[in-house]
Amino acid sequence: MLWREHTVYRERSGGVVIRGEHVRRWISLAPAGGRDEILVRAGRILDGGTTAPARSEAVVPLSATTDVLAATCRRLLADAAADAALVVPRAASGRSNRSRKAARPKGSGKHTSFGSWVILTCVAGVIALYVYSTAMYG
Repeated sequence: MLWREHTVYRERSGGVVIRGEHVRRWISLAPAGGRDEILVRAGRILDGGTTAPARSEAVVPLSATTDVLAATCRRLLADAAADAALVVPRAASGRSNRSRKAARPKGSGKHTSFGSWVILTCVAGVIALYVYSTAMYG
């Protein structure tokens, strides 16, 4: 048993992913390129809940025992945990929270976009046409 609390789901490729949110790690078991092989990958879960790319991977033959597969999984998860320990926490990086700007989606700024200008121009044109037709044909 890897973790008491975990989520298991299938990938589009047919593999299985096991996520341990409380330990912030994931492991994936998928068919490998070889015929009777399985690809085991492990990685971290980032702050927003997204999965980071695999930090380590190994190919295990399907003929291997459960003990060999479990040992491989433990080794890969330990590698992912060691990589996570090397990452500097945000609070310890010396930057204050005030110095970081809030991330904005691309294209959202203070300026009016081109599409908004087109709509405003059309509305102004319709109003101008109404005023013109009312003044001419009254």
